Amino acid sequence: GPGVGGHCIAVDPWFIVSKTPEIARLIRTAREVNDSKPEWVLEKTKLAVAEFLQANPNKTALDVKIACLGLAFKPDIDDLRESPAVAITQKILAIHPGPVVTVEPNIETLPKRLAGQLKLVTIDSAIADADVIVLLVDHKAFKAIPASILTSHKVVDTRGVWSA
Repeated sequence: GPGVGGHCIAVDPWFIVSKTPEIARLIRTAREVNDSKPEWVLEKTKLAVAEFLQANPNKTALDVKIACLGLAFKPDIDDLRESPAVAITQKILAIHPGPVVTVEPNIETLPKRLAGQLKLVTIDSAIADADVIVLLVDHKAFKAIPASILTSHKVVDTRGVWSA
């Protein structure tokens, strides 16, 4: 997946590592792997954009619309604390010159830190308008999307929902 979030798993192990680094080598390695996952997703997203552009030579990166599905730190909640999905979406916004939107079915408005830079849209709107779909959280609403309607999109499925 895209990494772990929340107030426990994403943060607390680092306290153990800082107190007993010689004993907590496995914990440190696990956290380093998880902390690197957002960069892995970003690279997969860049590749999806490049593949879309290669298949559509009449378009530029400015034309490519990316939809990030999910902002919460785990499925079917509205909690965005320490969410790797938020961090990934912000990084995509920072590097992609074209439009970026998000879908988070468990919130009605974006938090202030995201509101000025990102647009919250519906699932239907994202699927209809986006060229690249980045699935970051496996909410039930996203699992209900048939893979067959995504065939015209480049999809980065970090949760294995549409990968068979």
